[in-house]
Amino acid sequence: MISTVPVSEGTRVFLNFSVSLDDGSEVDTNFGGDSVNFVVGDGSLLPGFERLLFGMSPGERQMFVVPPEDAFGQPNDNNVQYLPRDQFEDDVELEIGLVFSFADASGGEVPGMIIAFDDDEVTVDFNHPLSGRTILFDVQIHRVEPAELH
Repeated sequence: MISTVPVSEGTRVFLNFSVSLDDGSEVDTNFGGDSVNFVVGDGSLLPGFERLLFGMSPGERQMFVVPPEDAFGQPNDNNVQYLPRDQFEDDVELEIGLVFSFADASGGEVPGMIIAFDDDEVTVDFNHPLSGRTILFDVQIHRVEPAELH
């Protein structure tokens, strides 16, 4: 028997998706491949994307336009940092658009993109690369089942 449970809290969702920018350029997709699955609320999908799926049923496909506030947020000026050039190895070729991994306060790693540099200072943008962008989220739901509670 095929489940007709819609996507809601406490469900595991099997889906294919694509994420594109509003200019049509594709960022990520798994159409043409196996579906992925997640449990609603497990953190694998941004809350703004997850809410869009609520009420969808197996077999449904929809295209959503997700504003920056519900996707990757707006760029924050506080996420642009100015670092002394001598914090970078002398043999590192700096280029605009180059992404480096930096240690954060908790010992984790956070990516930052070089947006400007000179002999004294390097400007690094720690905003998500898709911040400020409207996202096109194309989703096809294959299966929805109750999530097993562990």
